[in-house]
Amino acid sequence: MLGTDAYRSGPSPHWERFLVVGAAVAVWSSILVARLVYLQVLAHHECARLVHSQSIEYFEVPGLRGEIYDRTGRPLALSIPSETVYVDPRHLPSLDEAVTVLATHLKLDPETLRQRLQRARSVRAGYLRIKRRITAEEAQALRRVNQRSKFPWIHFEPDLIRVYPSGATAAHVVGTVNDQNQGDSGIELALDQELSGRPGERSVLRDARGQTLEVLELSHPVRGQDIGLTIDARIQQVAHEALKRAAEQWQCQRGSVVVMDVASGDVLALASYPEFDPNRRPFPASELHRRENNAVAAPFEPGSVFKVVTIAAALDQGVVSPETPIDCHGGVLVLRGRRIHDVHAYGQLTVENVLAKSSNIGAIQVAMRLTEPKLYEYVVRFGFGRRTRIGLPAESPGRVYPLERWGATSFASVAMGHEVMATTLQLAVAVATVANDGIRPVPRLVLWRGMREGRREQVPILEGPRVIRAETAITMRRMMEQVVLRGTGQAARLMGYTAAGKTGSAQIYDPGARRYTHRYNASFVGFAPVIRPRIVVAVTLNGAPRYGGVVAAPVFREVAQAALQILGVPPDVPVESPPQPPPEQELNDVALASVARPPMDSPSQEPEQAESVAWFGPRTPSFVGQHLRAALAECTRLGVEVELRGYGRVRAQSPEAGAPLLPGTRVRLECSP
Repeated sequence: MLGTDAYRSGPSPHWERFLVVGAAVAVWSSILVARLVYLQVLAHHECARLVHSQSIEYFEVPGLRGEIYDRTGRPLALSIPSETVYVDPRHLPSLDEAVTVLATHLKLDPETLRQRLQRARSVRAGYLRIKRRITAEEAQALRRVNQRSKFPWIHFEPDLIRVYPSGATAAHVVGTVNDQNQGDSGIELALDQELSGRPGERSVLRDARGQTLEVLELSHPVRGQDIGLTIDARIQQVAHEALKRAAEQWQCQRGSVVVMDVASGDVLALASYPEFDPNRRPFPASELHRRENNAVAAPFEPGSVFKVVTIAAALDQGVVSPETPIDCHGGVLVLRGRRIHDVHAYGQLTVENVLAKSSNIGAIQVAMRLTEPKLYEYVVRFGFGRRTRIGLPAESPGRVYPLERWGATSFASVAMGHEVMATTLQLAVAVATVANDGIRPVPRLVLWRGMREGRREQVPILEGPRVIRAETAITMRRMMEQVVLRGTGQAARLMGYTAAGKTGSAQIYDPGARRYTHRYNASFVGFAPVIRPRIVVAVTLNGAPRYGGVVAAPVFREVAQAALQILGVPPDVPVESPPQPPPEQELNDVALASVARPPMDSPSQEPEQAESVAWFGPRTPSFVGQHLRAALAECTRLGVEVELRGYGRVRAQSPEAGAPLLPGTRVRLECSP
């Protein structure tokens, strides 16, 4: 009975608990197995991606941007290795400490930095760039902070800094790059595709504490092409300094100088005022106007320089000769109700004297012997109203109204350089046409491109069209020489070289007041030597208080004199001081300039001097301790070629400081961060 009763009482409570626990374990195990199957099989790729993203970071390694050189091999733009500092906002020691350290060492605004870090932490961002292109001193200080910390929370990635050894001297030609190392002006922008390298990729494996475990190069960066310009840094520096002095002396708003090789069209110098320093970034918004290249982007009414076109057209058409008498009407001409004046009451002048004395009425009378379509045709043939194809960004075509927009006296205005607008480069090309036997040269700014295999591709010289007959060009050269010898351009006379040219002084129109001001677009465009011209120099100073012969002609003299000597052009007349121009006269274009400057020292023709001979020339500066950028700028100023090793500050140099800086000396600079 007892056994029957026990059997009827059912399973014991212990067995019930065992069954419940077993069932729970089975369910839990099933869930775990199912989760593992999901993670290992169904969601494997997503989980791997998350783990991968939390432990491996990818960085773009910038490709080294191609370098820019002048025609002699002097560097005008270099890319120097640098670093960018960044942090993982999730792994900061503390917000306050991070702000204090980074703001102090990187010279950042603490409050702005705090806001950036807080925003990054709020969205759980794993990367925040703090500052690009830090200095070697900043990097060293931050690495010391990392060494003192329990774990390194400040990270670095490779970057590049663009350096311009010539500073402001060639800034408007070479241009600049933006924060992304992309060209944003000048040749840097025009040839950005060739100069830009191809970036590589790098992966960095880190542990949970942010420490680097492994660095892998996934793809190597590719260097951009080097570019060689036709610019001669020595001539460029002379042009830059002469332009700046004149602009500041005469309180001009803008100015520009262009130096061209007559035969090839090579632009040997192209200076613009006001200047800017491309190494100073970012550029203040208030100074953006300084970056405008006035030689190609700022057209103006040229005034009497344009009489070269008018008279050349008449000579080429055979309607006048240099000896043809022109009635200048005693200095006053009434033309269809418009009253036009000459400063002097000229009676009859030959065509040659019309050019030499820059008679407005004489130029109009010459133009009247041409038809309006013919005058317009020659204006266009000389290159006005269209871009020169120099290849610089923002080049202006100037302005030439089509014939259907000419008014009753437009031909008279155009004949003396009004109702047209031209750039300094266009004026240089027009006068170079006369110097080049009537063929209009095509300006060339790029001399060669460096190919990736180390080869150089030479940029061909383009031949322009014939504008006037060779006989006309030769006659015009002789007439333009008289402008310098006895006309309005006497302040442009050179020592040891014949020179020819034309002055220009166009009053600046004030559209607000609807009247002409007492400020001028003062210019001088000329060439030298006269028989076989080698260079053309165009000078423009906008907003000058005086005429072109006073303001611009002396700049021509200084630049042309130096350029001819630098190029090794032999003198074509005895080297002696030019006679002083006569006392200042009231001429249409000029109040004649003061005494010419003394000649520049001629380059030495002697071989390297022996050690026993005292050295009175320049000596090698001390570069040790200087930042590479400052050392390169000084070498460029001295015209010295540089051999570089490393980057950062100069730690050693050869030759040593104080050694004679002989012609052709190459300075070697060894640098380290």
